[in-house]
Amino acid sequence: MDGPKDATAATRAAHAALAATLPADWDSDFADARRGFIDTVPDAKAFNAAGRAVWDLSPFAFEADPQSPETVNPSLWRQARLNLIHGLFEVTPGIYQVRGFDISNITFIEGEKGFVVIDPLVSAEPAATALALMRKHRGDKPVSAVIYTHSHVDHYGGIRGVLSQADIDAGAQIIAPEGFLEAAVAENVMAGNAMNRRATYMYGAFLPRGPKGHVDSGLGKATSLGQVDLVAPNHAITRTGEQMVVDGVEIVFQVTPDTEAPAEMNFMFPRHKALCMAENCTCHLHNLYTPRGAQVRDASAWSRYIEEAIGLFGGGTDVLFASHHWPKWGGERAVAFLRQQRDLYKYIHDQTLRMANHGMTPLEIAEVLALPPSLAAEWHTRGYYGTLNHNAKAVYQRYLGWFDGNPANLHKHPPVEAGKRYVDLAGGADALLAKGRAAFEAGDYRWTAELVNHLVFADPDNAEARHLQADALEQMGYQAESGPWRAFYLTGAQELRNPIAPSPVARQGQLGQMRNLPGDKLLESLSVRLNGEAAGKAPDLEFTLALADTGETFRVWVENAVLHHAPTDATAEVVLARGTLVDLVIGEATLDAAVADGRVTDAGGAKALGDLLTLLDRFDFFFAIVTP
Repeated sequence: MDGPKDATAATRAAHAALAATLPADWDSDFADARRGFIDTVPDAKAFNAAGRAVWDLSPFAFEADPQSPETVNPSLWRQARLNLIHGLFEVTPGIYQVRGFDISNITFIEGEKGFVVIDPLVSAEPAATALALMRKHRGDKPVSAVIYTHSHVDHYGGIRGVLSQADIDAGAQIIAPEGFLEAAVAENVMAGNAMNRRATYMYGAFLPRGPKGHVDSGLGKATSLGQVDLVAPNHAITRTGEQMVVDGVEIVFQVTPDTEAPAEMNFMFPRHKALCMAENCTCHLHNLYTPRGAQVRDASAWSRYIEEAIGLFGGGTDVLFASHHWPKWGGERAVAFLRQQRDLYKYIHDQTLRMANHGMTPLEIAEVLALPPSLAAEWHTRGYYGTLNHNAKAVYQRYLGWFDGNPANLHKHPPVEAGKRYVDLAGGADALLAKGRAAFEAGDYRWTAELVNHLVFADPDNAEARHLQADALEQMGYQAESGPWRAFYLTGAQELRNPIAPSPVARQGQLGQMRNLPGDKLLESLSVRLNGEAAGKAPDLEFTLALADTGETFRVWVENAVLHHAPTDATAEVVLARGTLVDLVIGEATLDAAVADGRVTDAGGAKALGDLLTLLDRFDFFFAIVTP
């Protein structure tokens, strides 16, 4: 296996130049990140039922050294060391956080009878480990309610670590902003295979932990690898100002749709004078567009809701905490932080549109946009997760779309065809490689990557091209201040040097969330698997389907190569559970065997179901990204 290389002189020089411009206050964030520490679990380890660690910080022990390695951006190194601080912390009496047990924080509010849990992490095992640590120090109490701040998986996926299936079946209170389920399904299921594959790049899932590999995601250390579930909420917050008393805890909510997530909310605990800003204000510049893929976020609305939060809650806040990173203590300090975060997103929004109205394209805007000195002087405005560069492009896309107006870019050749033409234009593969090597030696890694990418796509078997492309991406990764940019570059380099072997069977990704979807959402997710070309050549079909575990019955039909479904009172022609349907779709069960063993009841519709199954694609999780 071809491994990573050392930092070049150009990369070392770039790090030295950046270090000279960083804010002077190096230590205050470390004091905040350690404040209120109570206890932790060694290396924050969490294990699944088989005894395998699904979360473990020990591979990041190399980050104990304050001196950044030559292969890591010095600013990102500081953020990585902050995100390594882990354990149970008291935010204020009655409110506790476990940080560093996943990419996100889990927060516990002491109620009259139990704990109100905010955001139960990515997966169940770290959430259960955090709950055990809380119970060790604050009493063996039940979880009285769960609050999802928003619709991203790191804020709901671990719910079964804090609530049992019996608790869920009994109707345990699960509170979320209006539109939560629709947003979660759209982002994590409908486009889930593509997004999750890209997320392996964004979070460095397959990178070795070390100075030449994954060091941090900016938002947190990494994502856990345990049991992920999507359990629908049973109480929706629909308006700003809505108040609830949950297990004796008074909460005032602010709904903030189309900010960091399509469905998100901030909330205030008046008795504690504590403000939860969800993921709308954390200790970095966030994404207006996330490189793993998602809908572009509304920077103007984001800023506006922060301003609204200042007006609603600023005067009564003694401590501000969020679903990532560490709190801010003191009313004046919390409000100053909110104002700077408010203006961070509005500045990017306004200045991008100002330049767009001058006729500048997204690439041109992204190259020149810079923060004003007052914002650039803060650590929490730096691009550890989002960047000015890709956030400017996101604002442009939201208003003007992917097209920059130049007709030459309206119908360009796809990468393979363009690559062949560029190689020919360069005078052949050897000539193009010579130009790429010269750019690399000059430290122009961006041009090396752009140039050699054409040869890689024209001829992916050209090992010299792949390795030169990998070398360029690697140096770009070493220089990146953004954790996701570093991970994208280094993962691309790794897969160019050591391509993933093709498999005759589609290696499908995380499907746990599909098995718990409401029937309507599950069938909706199947519609994007229908192979339109094959369905267009096949006869239309129709049958009635009953889901035994939910009691729902649907008319299901294919017409004009489109899969439809609608609730019906008609007698079911096929009866099965949601999990069985998912097994049939992904190939973990056959229809004949499922009918034979009683998992599918055939009342005349099994043939139509079988015909439908032949028209549904199975998605290979490990589709190629850096090669055709």
